[in-house]
Amino acid sequence: MIEIKGVTKAFGPKTVLRGVDLTIASGTSMVIIGGSGTGKSVLLKCILGLVRPDGGAILLDGQDVARAERDAFLARFGMLFQGGALFDSLTVWENVAFRLLRGFQKRPKAEAREIAIEKLRRVGLSPDVADLYPAELSGGMQKRVGLARAIAAAPEIIFFDEPTTGLDPIMAGVINDLIREIVVEMGATAMTITHDMTSVRAIADHVAMLHEGVIQWTGPVAEMDATPDPYVQQFIHGRAEGPISAVR
Repeated sequence: MIEIKGVTKAFGPKTVLRGVDLTIASGTSMVIIGGSGTGKSVLLKCILGLVRPDGGAILLDGQDVARAERDAFLARFGMLFQGGALFDSLTVWENVAFRLLRGFQKRPKAEAREIAIEKLRRVGLSPDVADLYPAELSGGMQKRVGLARAIAAAPEIIFFDEPTTGLDPIMAGVINDLIREIVVEMGATAMTITHDMTSVRAIADHVAMLHEGVIQWTGPVAEMDATPDPYVQQFIHGRAEGPISAVR
C-alpha cells in the first residue's frame, strides 16, 4: 500500500534521510525502530505530506502523495500522537469526533457524537466519559481517547507515534493489545514508530530499523531476534557497546 523509494531530506547542513527504501503491504503492521534523532518522525511527516522530501518518491496505492488531492488523501489516514494531542477546550467526545464535525468527512452533530461514544466503548471507556474534558482524565485514559479519535473515521491507514510513551507497563500493555486488536479488526494498514521493544513484539508484523538515514534492516518480527545485524542486536538489547554511538 505504501512504497517509499529513495527518500532524502535535509534541514540546512544536517541530512536526516539519506535514501530510505521501504514497502508496507496492505493490511499489515509495520513498526519502525531506531534511536532518537534518526529520522523516524521526519519520515512519518514526509508520508503525510507535512514535510516535503528533497528527493525520492512516496507512493500510496501507486499514486505519488505529492500530487494527491490533500483532503481526500488525508481522509484515508488516522493518527495517534505521542502526547495524545487532545484539545483542552473540547470535551472528550468532541475530540474523538473532531474530523467528523468538520471538513471532508463532516457528519451531523448527533451522528458524530454517537460514533464517538461507540469508539470510546471500543477502547474500553464508558459513555459517561464523553462529556468530560481531557484534564479530567488520567494519562492512560487520554491515550485511549487519542486512539478512539484515530479510528473514528474508519481510516485505511493508521499511524502510531510512540503509542506507549509515558505509560506504566500495565497500561502500555493494554494500549498495545488495543492497537493490535483494532488494526486486525479494521483490516487497516499500520505504521508505528517506537523505542519500546515490548510494543514492537506486541503489534508488529514487520520491523524496519532506521539508522543514519537509511533502513539498516527490515524483516518479519519473528526474525528480528535472530538476525545477525549488529545494529539491530545492539538496539533491541539496549547495549552500550556496538556500532551505534551512544553520543548523538
